[in-house]
Amino acid sequence: MIERSDLTSSNRTLSASSLKDRLAKLTVTPLRPVAALQARVDFVPASIPRVRRLQTVSVALWTNMIPICVFLTLFLLSYPPLWPFMILYIIWVHTDPAPERGGRMSPWLRSIRFWKFFAEYYPASYECDLPADRPYLFGYHPHAELERGAMCNFANDSTGFSRGFPGVRPHLLTLTSNFTIPFYREILLLLGVCSVSKRSCERILRKGNGSAITIVVGGAAESLSAHPGTADLTLRKRLGFIKLAIREGADLVPVFSFGENDIYEQMPNEKGTPLYKIQKKFQNMFGFTLPLFHGRGLLNYNWGLLPYRRQIIAVIGRPVHVKKTDNPSVEQIREVQEAYITELLRIWNTYKDEFARTRRRELSIID
Repeated sequence: MIERSDLTSSNRTLSASSLKDRLAKLTVTPLRPVAALQARVDFVPASIPRVRRLQTVSVALWTNMIPICVFLTLFLLSYPPLWPFMILYIIWVHTDPAPERGGRMSPWLRSIRFWKFFAEYYPASYECDLPADRPYLFGYHPHAELERGAMCNFANDSTGFSRGFPGVRPHLLTLTSNFTIPFYREILLLLGVCSVSKRSCERILRKGNGSAITIVVGGAAESLSAHPGTADLTLRKRLGFIKLAIREGADLVPVFSFGENDIYEQMPNEKGTPLYKIQKKFQNMFGFTLPLFHGRGLLNYNWGLLPYRRQIIAVIGRPVHVKKTDNPSVEQIREVQEAYITELLRIWNTYKDEFARTRRRELSIID
């Protein structure tokens, strides 16, 4: 039989001999979660230059502008004395014809320093020569999750559009539903952004020489194919914008944005996968879809909803001249489409080795 005094003595001896090891374990253990966290998240160092921080903040603000405006609206509605003004404003939101009539473009807002920081984050640029002696319809490719290159070049003057194309008045077009969001719609209108509806397009192009609209071709179907290193365009069946250009006598200008698909990582959603089927069903029900993507965060480089800091180069191609025809035939539309696709492929083949060095495959027109 072991006596209690012997057991106690043995425990004390064991504790004394292993005290150093136990203290060492206590010192190391709390650090393990932190070390693991640092291994998963690449945090932004404190030594980042101030200008880069301002660029990141500008991108973060615009990325979150819709939730910011929604929160502002709910906050103002929570204050009863403001209800009469808010009710009048909401009525105005749903009756204001500005999105269908060319917006309320403000050269001052389009040229403020905020947009310069926004464009420098990527950066974005363009090249071409377009005289302001005719209307233009810019076709923008590819349709990524968020068209940042289109914002930089056509919705503000951060890349010097007004200096490069004097007399050309660009209007980036977006879904009509975006103009139902209070306050956000006012920002869009002041930037010259308008509805992509047929009526809106016709009214802008009919304002005369120099009037221009930019349509991001491909729609929701193409956004699902937006993966880094790829350029899969949904274009063959997209004839509406070409027919519009012929009817209004507007030259068609293809624009290819190198790097547009690289600023976000999208979850694998190849055709036939459950995720792809769900996204297509959502698209059929609501007219748009929700690509599942991620980028970086405000304080880290590898996780969040901000786009990665990667180069975007938007190359504006040579205009495809069209002859104004009120009722173009299918043959005429197809002929212009072939000329448009030929110029788009010329842009790709000319600049791919310079601006798409990390491509996984060549440009492909999938539909």
